[in-house]
Amino acid sequence: MADKKAKNSNLTKAKNAKNDEFYTQYHDIEKEINAYLDYDANIFRGKTILLPCDDPEWSNFTKYFAQNFENFGIKKLISTSYAPDSKKYKGGYQPTLFETSDPKFDEKKTITKGKIFTLTHDKTGDGIIDIDDLEWSYLKGDGDFNSKEIIKLRDEADIIITNPPFSLFRDFFAWIVEAEKKFLIIGNINAITYRELFPFIQQNKVWLGATNFNTGMYFRVPKDFKYAKSYKFEKEQNGEKVNRVPGVCWFTNIDHGRRHQPLPLMTMNDNLRYSKHKEIKGKEYRKYDNYDAIDVPFTDSIPSDYDGVMGVPITFIDKYCPEQFEIIWRGGDIEWAENECDFFTPPNIERATEYKKQDKTWRIQNPYLLTNGKVKTVYQRILIKAKR
Repeated sequence: MADKKAKNSNLTKAKNAKNDEFYTQYHDIEKEINAYLDYDANIFRGKTILLPCDDPEWSNFTKYFAQNFENFGIKKLISTSYAPDSKKYKGGYQPTLFETSDPKFDEKKTITKGKIFTLTHDKTGDGIIDIDDLEWSYLKGDGDFNSKEIIKLRDEADIIITNPPFSLFRDFFAWIVEAEKKFLIIGNINAITYRELFPFIQQNKVWLGATNFNTGMYFRVPKDFKYAKSYKFEKEQNGEKVNRVPGVCWFTNIDHGRRHQPLPLMTMNDNLRYSKHKEIKGKEYRKYDNYDAIDVPFTDSIPSDYDGVMGVPITFIDKYCPEQFEIIWRGGDIEWAENECDFFTPPNIERATEYKKQDKTWRIQNPYLLTNGKVKTVYQRILIKAKR
């Protein structure tokens, strides 16, 4: 619970302060990308990769892919930044020596225009294509991903990879989906239940990346970043100021082997006898009052031999194997429950009124349990069924 509060506090802080300056660390990028390369060593070969919403001079995405340009067989690398003047976060911007020492440097454009970095060939003539061969210029606009200039780059790209601003995740996801591109982006685990994203997860068109998010992810943050009072994690790594955000994960439509690994599970009887969870061991799997489905509060407690519908935590998606389970829908969607779900039975008006008196947050469409007439709404659930 403390972890959830810390997560919410950190993300709320990012939104309220309009501070989206969370930079992904190099080793987190490397770890995630290795999972795709293990599954398909040629996944990037001959491809144009776009890294938008980035700051190429500071970005580890740009460094990582530039350094591996030849190794991965990349055709073209494009990285774009957002103009400092257009950012919601107004930290003391200073152009780098790389930019100021270049004849193209412009004192006005450096704060009002975005930048574009491209890598295609051995510019330096040293026999290798790497970060030293990046070519750059100012964009015509500020680098907004919704601008015609960046949309054109999006349409040129085969794969889009980045850590988009937390506050713009919905818009950015729609922007990628519109172009039907392969992608790998970072977002909060709660985005799984977003109306814009969940249908793609349910249809196996989008899934979570390979890195387990349970340990959270540290991001490099500006020097003037202010921590929440509840923050209790590391504040510095490798000499850089960092902030840990629990519940952050990668979203992608690029295949990796981990998602095809079925969950090792026990039967219902074995769970009731041997489960490590006191809520399961010696108890029972309870059915919701409004859905013909059992509540499974822990992903590792999913009974392997149950053929009916099960409500599981949204963290299940991190372990989801499409060959093992079918995702039916998410609990809490009133439109789906009333119009499409054939196992939803709402209470009558009298009971609904009583439940509302007991719990002001109670909603007819959210899966809930009854104990001696007392209502208890469970946390967000995804409804699944085993494939046989």
